[in-house]
Amino acid sequence: MFGLPWHIILPTLLGSLLVGAMCSSIGTFVVRMKLSSLGFAMSHAAFAGAALGLMISGIDPIWTAVLFAVLMATVLGPIADLSRLEVDTIVGATFPLTMALGLIFINKTPSSGIGSGALSLLWGSVLGITMGQVHILAGVFVALLGVLLLFGKEFFSLLLDRKLARASGLNTTRASYVLLFLVAIVVAVSLRVTGGLLIYALMILPASAAFQWAYDIKKVFLIAPVLGIVASLSGFLLSLWADLPIGASIALCCAAVFFGSILLSPKRRRRAG
Repeated sequence: MFGLPWHIILPTLLGSLLVGAMCSSIGTFVVRMKLSSLGFAMSHAAFAGAALGLMISGIDPIWTAVLFAVLMATVLGPIADLSRLEVDTIVGATFPLTMALGLIFINKTPSSGIGSGALSLLWGSVLGITMGQVHILAGVFVALLGVLLLFGKEFFSLLLDRKLARASGLNTTRASYVLLFLVAIVVAVSLRVTGGLLIYALMILPASAAFQWAYDIKKVFLIAPVLGIVASLSGFLLSLWADLPIGASIALCCAAVFFGSILLSPKRRRRAG
């Protein structure tokens, strides 16, 4: 597949790098706040939405993926607050619903839409990105950085101690809801590269690996996107070389980055000493 024209390879390469940086950046919050199941829920909500778009001809699945993921973000926070349950508990209740809807929508997709389209929703596609979609990813990435800067104080307070942040007068509920929407949008726009079943790996593993290299949360925020980009680039090259689904290839490289970081972690060596 290395013989593919550059105008086909370039958009997917750029898209993979952008997705790696975005998912690992937002994943730092998810990992630090122990909300790993959140990425899992959002990925399956986006998958269900994209499957709906595939079923309805004439609609780009990316927009229905965004719709479903945003709807998930809209209900998760308020339901968790009203029920006084942890977000992880609500996620566990919604996951079977979104997964079932995704499978039903694929089952109801006309035969002309089944095949490469459905598989790309599940595993990602090395040929599934255009330069127009790269521009969308770049725009979302810039917006993500802007929101992180705008709400930086609230977000960092959430990471350190939510109760203390609330006592100091910060609007932690607003920051939590904004974080939910950020995760939803990043997952949805990244779906075409990694696929609905594997984007969870790109969100959690590079961010978890970054925590093996530094104690300072600000350094972790710099390391995580670098590791995400490394995993995405490695997965992209592996996908081309071995003719594998790009989502599966990126997931394998994310796992390699994670376990390699554990083995080489200066924090682990310091504890062992």
